[in-house]
Amino acid sequence: MMLTVAAVLELEVVRAGAPELLTGNNRLESPVRWVHVAELRSLADLLEGGELVLTTGLAFGESADDAARYLAGLQDAGAAGVIVEIPGDRPADAAALEYAAAGTQMPVIRLHRRIRFVEVTEVVHRRIVAGQFEQVAKAREVHEVFTMLSLQSAGVQEIVNRAAQLLDFPVVLEDSSHLVVAFAAGPVPPQELLQDWQRRSRAVPRAGGGPGEGGEWLQTPVGLNGQQWGRLVIPDFPPSPDAAAEASMVLERAGQALSINWLAERDQAGLAQQAQAGLIHELRSPRVPDETAALTRAEALGLKPSPAYLPLVLHLGAAAGGDPMSMQRKERALLELLASVLSSTRITALAAAVQTGQVAVLLALPARMLEDSVLERLCGVLSERSAAAVEPLAWTAGVGRARSSLADAAAGLDEATHVAQTAGTLSGSARRYFRSTDIRLRGLLALLREDPRAVSFADAELHTLLEDGAEEELALLQRFLECGGNKTELARSGYLSRPTLYARLERLQARLGVSLDDPESRTSLHVAVLLHQLRSLNPAP
Repeated sequence: MMLTVAAVLELEVVRAGAPELLTGNNRLESPVRWVHVAELRSLADLLEGGELVLTTGLAFGESADDAARYLAGLQDAGAAGVIVEIPGDRPADAAALEYAAAGTQMPVIRLHRRIRFVEVTEVVHRRIVAGQFEQVAKAREVHEVFTMLSLQSAGVQEIVNRAAQLLDFPVVLEDSSHLVVAFAAGPVPPQELLQDWQRRSRAVPRAGGGPGEGGEWLQTPVGLNGQQWGRLVIPDFPPSPDAAAEASMVLERAGQALSINWLAERDQAGLAQQAQAGLIHELRSPRVPDETAALTRAEALGLKPSPAYLPLVLHLGAAAGGDPMSMQRKERALLELLASVLSSTRITALAAAVQTGQVAVLLALPARMLEDSVLERLCGVLSERSAAAVEPLAWTAGVGRARSSLADAAAGLDEATHVAQTAGTLSGSARRYFRSTDIRLRGLLALLREDPRAVSFADAELHTLLEDGAEEELALLQRFLECGGNKTELARSGYLSRPTLYARLERLQARLGVSLDDPESRTSLHVAVLLHQLRSLNPAP
């Protein structure tokens, strides 16, 4: 612990001199780096700052002006304070000191009785050295704690908890968006610590920290090679230089451990995903590897040998990312979420991004009869976590047929991809996953959507709307057909009055040149609308 001027005045050897504080009451907490005994008129060239000067006042004697210059020189040199021994038999010297002290801000203390300065220096220096040894020991302890946590690949929460325990203060890890990633509340109630966190955090600059609403915020960046992805902070830290130095040291070491572990976890996850992607691509290639060899590699990647394997594809819609880089980030986020769900549900699988916006999964089924329960559990938990993520992810799950062979199951990923893509065009479905029997006519049309004859048919049926860019009329036609031609249902679902709806349908019918009351016309138009809607899908595998 750093020694202060106030602590020196509390020492028995100093109290024996009956110390009187003449000025500088607001600077008594200044740290004392060393004690210097001198009787020279000027010490400016001898001091480095932070020293407590002991003198008998012989340098200025009875001259108030000399005393003022002496004190001003010490203050300018950065002295922590000065203790002047002037007994009662030197009233003129005492008066000069009191007059000069009135114009000084640093602590000026008069001793009314004589003491042995050598005893003061001995005691103070012993305490200063002991404090330095204590700091070294504390630094070694902190270093060992976080080095061990790094070697053990400790999780983020464990590192944050350990930092809070060492400091007995709340510690918060936030990301670059000021969202709390992990926290340890310590002696502070969690609700109080995190209340209105984003607003409070944004008010404190990242560089160097600064004052918050309740006090100073100590912080250290988290990241490597200049890429800061978060910061570790102690909000509303009390203004104590000694405590701040120790807390900054702990935060810095904790931040380094978080950065190293984050990099290790990220690289480890990336390598594991690359290995799984390689195996899935090989299983789907014309030269399929031997089943036994494939199962051995799959088991090494975490897939348990099972009586059946189920192909599953998670399809991120086109609206999920506006550019390829955004889509890649969402694919990675979905893979990370999927990995956490598989771990928590104890379901084993191989997973990889096999095509833009698609994550392929080969699930190990403990029994064929458990297919639906496994899918419900997996897709249900994944859906909840996707919705609760910092950046919510919307996806559609397509399922192929379960196979006893891993290679055969991998071949079924094409069917699962087709199902997932097509199901993504459905509106208002509450299903967690889809099979080929769920997409029916839409699934067939999805396979035919690139056939020139199908394209010509759709264009011929809808040309009057497509050529004029009549998007509202096309949307009205789609809703009308989805309601089975029921105008009452359409009016209710579209919040339109019947007269308004009938008028719009009359104009639409005139524009199309066909009767909307004719069942065959509605069927042709429905097929054309579906084909037009399915054109936005990726090319068929």
